Amino acid sequence: MNKKINLQYHPFHLVSVSPWPFFISISLLTTVLGLLLIFKNVENLTFFSKFTFFCGFLSIIIISFQWWRDIIREGLLEGAHTLKVQQGLKLGFILFVVSEIMLFVSFFWAFFHASLSPNIELGCIWPPKGLNVLDPWGVPLLNTLILLFSGATITWAHQLILVGNFYQTAYALAITINLALFFTGLQICEYIDANFDISDGIYGSVFFMLTGLHGSHVLVGTIFITVCLIRHLYKHFTRTHHIGLESAIWYWHFVDVVWLFLFIFVYWWGNK
Repeated sequence: MNKKINLQYHPFHLVSVSPWPFFISISLLTTVLGLLLIFKNVENLTFFSKFTFFCGFLSIIIISFQWWRDIIREGLLEGAHTLKVQQGLKLGFILFVVSEIMLFVSFFWAFFHASLSPNIELGCIWPPKGLNVLDPWGVPLLNTLILLFSGATITWAHQLILVGNFYQTAYALAITINLALFFTGLQICEYIDANFDISDGIYGSVFFMLTGLHGSHVLVGTIFITVCLIRHLYKHFTRTHHIGLESAIWYWHFVDVVWLFLFIFVYWWGNK
């Protein structure tokens, strides 16, 4: 009986056929369609628009879970994530972070365009007259300290896993997650107490778009680190193979740096 033997003479991972890219694109389309209908507030379509958005968003979560599960299996059980593949994954994640930086650059561009040369509709001053802007030395400063401390704890977790300290790595990740949740709670309280909203001219629009976009990245980073903590407790990571945790650490440092720019330019310099 002839047996077919598959021998791989290269370190690269040839990705198998997967249905998830197709399904995630359909889910994204459904979510955006539902969101547009909600924004348009079309008569007699309120229930349909909300239902469409909910179904699309729920599908994204389910498909993402299935897709990430397959990737974890590839690296953990199949051994597909060789050192060469890990280098490619790191490069891909770095390019993803660069694309996120460009996204924030576009909103910072809008902020500086309005603040450096305020037009006559704004009274030629920045911030616009009549707005009670937030005090940068209150909650924003506290949130800055929290994020800086969380950056230190997640760096501590990285150093601990490199030396194989299992329990202290888990503690450091748990502390980081709690700090992230504390930051998000304070951000919500700040939004509630603000005397302006996103519809209050260019200042309100840019402020809430920048801080809201950053807040959504904090939520994503918190989920990212939480998944890494769960995987760590299941002993998925080793001293030499922890690409998922390393990516989460890079993402969290990116979130920290963006917040420093927000605090310096939007909260402090932009309120003078």
